[in-house]
Amino acid sequence: MRILLVEDEVDLAAAIKRSLSREKYVVDWAQDGTQAWDYLENPHVNYSLAIFDWLLPGLSGIELCQRLRQSKSCLPVLMLTAKERMEDKVAGLDAGADDYLVKPFEMGELKARLRALQRRSPQLQAQQLQVGQLLLDYGTATVSVQGEAVTASVIPLTAKEFQLLEYFMKHPNQIIPREQLMNQVWEIEADPTSNVVPAQMRLLRRKLADYGLGDSLDTIYGLGYRLNPSHAST
Repeated sequence: MRILLVEDEVDLAAAIKRSLSREKYVVDWAQDGTQAWDYLENPHVNYSLAIFDWLLPGLSGIELCQRLRQSKSCLPVLMLTAKERMEDKVAGLDAGADDYLVKPFEMGELKARLRALQRRSPQLQAQQLQVGQLLLDYGTATVSVQGEAVTASVIPLTAKEFQLLEYFMKHPNQIIPREQLMNQVWEIEADPTSNVVPAQMRLLRRKLADYGLGDSLDTIYGLGYRLNPSHAST
Protein backbone atom coordinates (compact mmCIF):
# COMPACT_ATOMS: atom_id res chain seq x y z
CA MET A 1 0.00 0.00 0.00
CA ARG A 2 1.37 3.39 -1.02
CA ILE A 3 1.09 6.65 0.96
CA LEU A 4 1.88 10.20 -0.09
CA LEU A 5 3.30 12.18 2.83
CA VAL A 6 3.42 15.97 2.38
CA GLU A 7 5.26 17.65 5.26
CA ASP A 8 7.88 20.42 5.28
CA GLU A 9 9.13 19.75 8.83
CA VAL A 10 12.08 17.53 7.95
CA ASP A 11 12.53 15.80 11.32
CA LEU A 12 8.82 15.05 11.67
CA ALA A 13 8.51 13.81 8.10
CA ALA A 14 11.54 11.56 8.47
CA ALA A 15 10.10 10.07 11.68
CA ILE A 16 6.70 9.45 10.05
CA LYS A 17 8.29 7.85 7.00
CA ARG A 18 10.46 5.55 9.14
CA SER A 19 7.50 4.50 11.24
CA LEU A 20 5.19 3.82 8.29
CA SER A 21 7.92 2.02 6.35
CA ARG A 22 8.27 -0.38 9.29
CA GLU A 23 4.53 -1.08 8.87
CA LYS A 24 5.33 -2.11 5.25
CA TYR A 25 3.84 0.94 3.54
CA VAL A 26 5.55 2.46 0.51
CA VAL A 27 5.96 6.14 1.43
CA ASP A 28 6.67 8.99 -0.99
CA TRP A 29 7.61 12.21 0.78
CA ALA A 30 7.05 15.65 -0.73
CA GLN A 31 8.23 18.78 1.10
CA ASP A 32 5.88 21.27 -0.56
CA GLY A 33 2.42 21.32 -2.06
CA THR A 34 3.55 21.91 -5.63
CA GLN A 35 5.81 18.86 -5.59
CA ALA A 36 3.00 16.85 -4.01
CA TRP A 37 0.59 17.80 -6.80
CA ASP A 38 3.17 16.68 -9.37
CA TYR A 39 3.31 13.30 -7.58
CA LEU A 40 -0.49 13.05 -7.54
CA GLU A 41 -0.69 13.79 -11.26
CA ASN A 42 1.88 11.10 -12.13
CA PRO A 43 -0.14 8.59 -14.20
CA HIS A 44 2.23 5.75 -13.30
CA VAL A 45 1.77 6.02 -9.52
CA ASN A 46 -1.34 5.12 -7.53
CA TYR A 47 -1.72 6.17 -3.89
CA SER A 48 -3.98 4.46 -1.35
CA LEU A 49 -3.76 7.14 1.37
CA ALA A 50 -2.38 10.67 1.75
CA ILE A 51 -1.13 12.71 4.70
CA PHE A 52 -1.12 16.50 4.15
CA ASP A 53 0.28 19.13 6.46
CA TRP A 54 -1.97 22.20 6.57
CA LEU A 55 0.75 24.86 6.14
CA LEU A 56 3.07 24.08 3.23
CA PRO A 57 5.25 26.03 0.80
CA GLY A 58 3.58 26.36 -2.59
CA LEU A 59 0.12 24.82 -2.36
CA SER A 60 -1.27 24.43 1.16
CA GLY A 61 -2.80 21.21 2.42
CA ILE A 62 -6.23 22.81 2.06
CA GLU A 63 -5.52 23.69 -1.58
CA LEU A 64 -4.28 20.17 -2.26
CA CYS A 65 -7.50 18.74 -0.85
CA GLN A 66 -9.60 21.09 -2.90
CA ARG A 67 -7.76 20.20 -6.10
CA LEU A 68 -8.13 16.50 -5.37
CA ARG A 69 -11.88 16.73 -4.84
CA GLN A 70 -12.34 18.97 -7.87
CA SER A 71 -10.60 16.28 -9.92
CA LYS A 72 -13.13 13.73 -8.53
CA SER A 73 -10.43 11.83 -6.63
CA CYS A 74 -11.62 9.78 -3.65
CA LEU A 75 -8.12 9.42 -2.20
CA PRO A 76 -8.47 9.31 1.64
CA VAL A 77 -6.65 12.27 3.21
CA LEU A 78 -5.46 12.77 6.79
CA MET A 79 -4.70 16.43 7.57
CA LEU A 80 -1.92 17.34 10.03
CA THR A 81 -1.97 20.76 11.63
CA ALA A 82 -1.08 22.80 14.69
CA LYS A 83 -4.45 24.58 14.41
CA GLU A 84 -6.84 23.55 17.16
CA ARG A 85 -9.80 25.90 16.65
CA MET A 86 -13.07 24.22 15.69
CA GLU A 87 -13.53 26.53 12.68
CA ASP A 88 -10.11 25.42 11.35
CA LYS A 89 -11.08 21.78 11.66
CA VAL A 90 -14.35 22.49 9.85
CA ALA A 91 -12.45 24.29 7.09
CA GLY A 92 -10.14 21.31 6.60
CA LEU A 93 -12.99 18.81 6.48
CA ASP A 94 -15.03 21.02 4.16
CA ALA A 95 -12.03 21.23 1.81
CA GLY A 96 -12.14 17.45 1.43
CA ALA A 97 -9.98 16.01 4.22
CA ASP A 98 -11.30 12.76 5.70
CA ASP A 99 -9.71 13.11 9.13
CA TYR A 100 -7.75 15.62 11.17
CA LEU A 101 -4.82 15.19 13.56
CA VAL A 102 -3.46 18.03 15.70
CA LYS A 103 0.29 18.35 16.33
CA PRO A 104 2.02 17.19 18.42
CA PHE A 105 0.72 13.62 18.22
CA GLU A 106 1.81 10.10 19.05
CA MET A 107 2.88 7.92 16.13
CA GLY A 108 0.54 5.20 17.35
CA GLU A 109 -2.45 7.52 16.93
CA LEU A 110 -1.35 8.46 13.42
CA LYS A 111 -1.17 4.81 12.40
CA ALA A 112 -4.52 4.06 14.04
CA ARG A 113 -6.17 6.89 12.12
CA LEU A 114 -4.69 5.61 8.86
CA ARG A 115 -6.07 2.15 9.59
CA ALA A 116 -9.46 3.69 10.29
CA LEU A 117 -9.36 5.54 6.95
CA GLN A 118 -8.46 2.28 5.27
CA ARG A 119 -11.48 0.54 6.84
CA ARG A 120 -13.84 3.35 5.82
CA SER A 121 -12.65 3.61 2.23
CA PRO A 122 -14.70 1.42 -0.17
CA GLN A 123 -11.56 0.88 -2.26
CA LEU A 124 -9.49 -0.28 0.75
CA GLN A 125 -11.98 -2.13 2.94
CA ALA A 126 -10.71 -5.66 2.26
CA GLN A 127 -8.66 -6.77 5.25
CA GLN A 128 -7.36 -9.92 3.60
CA LEU A 129 -6.29 -10.96 0.12
CA GLN A 130 -5.97 -14.59 -0.93
CA VAL A 131 -4.43 -16.04 -4.08
CA GLY A 132 -4.03 -19.81 -4.14
CA GLN A 133 -2.44 -20.81 -0.85
CA LEU A 134 -1.14 -17.30 -0.17
CA LEU A 135 -3.13 -15.27 2.35
CA LEU A 136 -2.20 -11.62 2.92
CA ASP A 137 -3.53 -10.01 6.09
CA TYR A 138 -3.47 -6.21 6.20
CA GLY A 139 -4.20 -6.08 9.91
CA THR A 140 -0.97 -7.87 10.79
CA ALA A 141 0.97 -6.98 7.59
CA THR A 142 1.81 -10.65 7.06
CA VAL A 143 1.54 -13.25 4.30
CA SER A 144 0.95 -16.85 5.28
CA VAL A 145 0.65 -20.17 3.46
CA GLN A 146 -2.76 -21.79 3.89
CA GLY A 147 -4.19 -25.11 2.73
CA GLU A 148 -5.43 -28.52 3.74
CA ALA A 149 -2.11 -30.17 2.96
CA VAL A 150 0.04 -27.67 4.86
CA THR A 151 0.20 -26.16 8.32
CA ALA A 152 -0.55 -22.42 8.19
CA SER A 153 2.78 -20.64 8.33
CA VAL A 154 3.70 -16.94 8.22
CA ILE A 155 6.40 -16.22 5.63
CA PRO A 156 9.10 -13.97 7.18
CA LEU A 157 9.08 -11.19 4.57
CA THR A 158 10.93 -7.90 4.64
CA ALA A 159 8.90 -4.74 3.98
CA LYS A 160 9.89 -4.66 0.30
CA GLU A 161 9.21 -8.38 -0.18
CA PHE A 162 5.76 -7.88 1.37
CA GLN A 163 5.05 -4.91 -0.91
CA LEU A 164 6.14 -6.86 -3.99
CA LEU A 165 4.06 -9.90 -3.13
CA GLU A 166 1.05 -7.71 -2.33
CA TYR A 167 1.27 -6.11 -5.76
CA PHE A 168 1.50 -9.48 -7.49
CA MET A 169 -1.44 -10.81 -5.47
CA LYS A 170 -3.51 -7.84 -6.59
CA HIS A 171 -2.64 -8.66 -10.21
CA PRO A 172 -2.56 -12.48 -10.46
CA ASN A 173 -1.81 -13.96 -13.88
CA GLN A 174 -0.78 -10.55 -15.22
CA ILE A 175 2.68 -10.01 -16.71
CA ILE A 176 4.09 -7.01 -14.84
CA PRO A 177 7.06 -5.22 -16.42
CA ARG A 178 10.05 -4.25 -14.32
CA GLU A 179 9.30 -0.55 -14.90
CA GLN A 180 5.78 -0.98 -13.51
CA LEU A 181 7.14 -2.63 -10.37
CA MET A 182 9.60 0.25 -9.95
CA ASN A 183 6.76 2.77 -10.29
CA GLN A 184 4.38 1.05 -7.91
CA VAL A 185 6.52 -0.65 -5.25
CA TRP A 186 9.54 1.66 -4.94
CA GLU A 187 9.59 5.26 -3.78
CA ILE A 188 9.65 7.91 -6.49
CA GLU A 189 13.25 8.89 -5.70
CA ALA A 190 14.52 5.32 -6.29
CA ASP A 191 17.11 4.91 -9.06
CA PRO A 192 15.24 3.47 -12.08
CA THR A 193 18.45 2.15 -13.66
CA SER A 194 19.45 -0.07 -10.74
CA ASN A 195 19.10 -3.87 -10.61
CA VAL A 196 17.05 -3.71 -7.44
CA VAL A 197 13.95 -5.36 -8.98
CA PRO A 198 15.59 -8.61 -10.15
CA ALA A 199 17.60 -8.74 -6.92
CA GLN A 200 14.46 -8.45 -4.79
CA MET A 201 12.63 -10.94 -7.02
CA ARG A 202 15.36 -13.51 -6.41
CA LEU A 203 15.09 -13.00 -2.65
CA LEU A 204 11.29 -13.22 -2.70
CA ARG A 205 11.30 -16.35 -4.86
CA ARG A 206 13.82 -17.93 -2.46
CA LYS A 207 11.52 -17.18 0.50
CA LEU A 208 8.53 -18.71 -1.31
CA ALA A 209 10.60 -21.77 -2.24
CA ASP A 210 11.10 -22.49 1.46
CA TYR A 211 7.33 -23.06 1.61
CA GLY A 212 7.04 -25.06 -1.60
CA LEU A 213 5.90 -22.10 -3.70
CA GLY A 214 9.10 -21.17 -5.52
CA ASP A 215 7.49 -21.81 -8.92
CA SER A 216 4.58 -19.41 -8.29
CA LEU A 217 6.56 -16.39 -9.56
CA ASP A 218 7.35 -16.70 -13.26
CA THR A 219 9.97 -14.68 -15.10
CA ILE A 220 8.71 -13.87 -18.59
CA TYR A 221 11.95 -12.99 -20.33
CA GLY A 222 11.87 -9.65 -22.09
CA LEU A 223 8.46 -8.79 -20.61
CA GLY A 224 8.48 -8.99 -16.82
CA TYR A 225 7.17 -11.17 -14.00
CA ARG A 226 3.91 -12.96 -13.22
CA LEU A 227 2.28 -14.56 -10.19
CA ASN A 228 0.80 -17.88 -11.28
CA PRO A 229 -2.08 -18.78 -8.91
CA SER A 230 -2.12 -22.41 -10.07
CA HIS A 231 1.48 -22.78 -8.93
CA ALA A 232 0.58 -21.00 -5.67
CA SER A 233 -1.99 -23.72 -5.00
CA THR A 234 0.21 -26.77 -5.29
